[in-house]
Amino acid sequence: MRRLLVVAFAGLLLSLTWLRGEPVAGDSRAKIWASLLRLEADCCAAGPFRLVSAWHLTSGHPAFGGYSALLPVNSSRLLTFSDRGYWLAFDTPDQTSVPPQFGSVYPDGAGKKESRDIEAGAWDPVTRRLWLAQEGRNAVARYGPEMQLEALRRIPEWQDWPSNSGAESMVRLPDGRFIVLCECRNAWFGEYRHPAYLYPGDPTRAVAGRAFTFAGVDGYRPTDMAQLPDGRVLILMRRMVWPIPARFAIKVVIADPDMIVPGQVWQGREIADLAAPWPADNYEGIAIEREANGQLVAWIISDENGAVTQRVLLLKVLIDEARLPHKQKAPG
Repeated sequence: MRRLLVVAFAGLLLSLTWLRGEPVAGDSRAKIWASLLRLEADCCAAGPFRLVSAWHLTSGHPAFGGYSALLPVNSSRLLTFSDRGYWLAFDTPDQTSVPPQFGSVYPDGAGKKESRDIEAGAWDPVTRRLWLAQEGRNAVARYGPEMQLEALRRIPEWQDWPSNSGAESMVRLPDGRFIVLCECRNAWFGEYRHPAYLYPGDPTRAVAGRAFTFAGVDGYRPTDMAQLPDGRVLILMRRMVWPIPARFAIKVVIADPDMIVPGQVWQGREIADLAAPWPADNYEGIAIEREANGQLVAWIISDENGAVTQRVLLLKVLIDEARLPHKQKAPG
């Protein structure tokens, strides 16, 4: 009987931790609340990162939550996408002036969970087009400036990736190339190394990706990626520490796209460990933006997985560019 009670209790905790479902009826107003977390002064610094502020975001809107990709619209507005196919455009809590806007990548409500699971996004600020990676279908969709679907392509070289751990990080470089990292591993055992592709252009077109392997921090998986002004990228990485209730460890690595060599390992370098006293959660989105005062800021958002034990947190992190590692000389 004792064993049965333990199993039943563990099952209850697991359901509370990981329960997902369709959105329920709630407050349909386009409104979010940002509660500033209480932090000790200068509590949180890690390498070139310093936490400026942290907010707990909440909303009664049925499309709120589950955010896995984050993009900067401008220096005061962010765009985030969920694993249920919804998007949220909102002003940063320290500069709120325009109301938030909710929407769906499938305005007619079509599409099942496996075709709506948005885990990564890329953005062209010039044409205002964006690309969204669908994890369940291992596909990429391109959207126009008014969020209209322009193209959708299932990527042939991704079709062996697991449906629940596929394309998790994607970035569009200024020259039009795309980098895509899989959350999955090359092998079940050994070091954590991840399949990756470099595309010479828009992956929704019939372009062949050039395969390479990404290696970040061993034991951690990439969850999002954003480009720095100097051309390098920051890659958010996550490790599950404990499943019931879910606890996560987060690190940030830096890597240079100029160092990618097809068929070889692209090695990232750890620059920040977001351990306690940093607010802990399942961080899956990162965006980088230059503020009007010249400061470089990273915005980091968490996916609460629809679980009562997790939160949608938004971090504002100041990046000290002088403390970033020096760029290495590219091969060749």
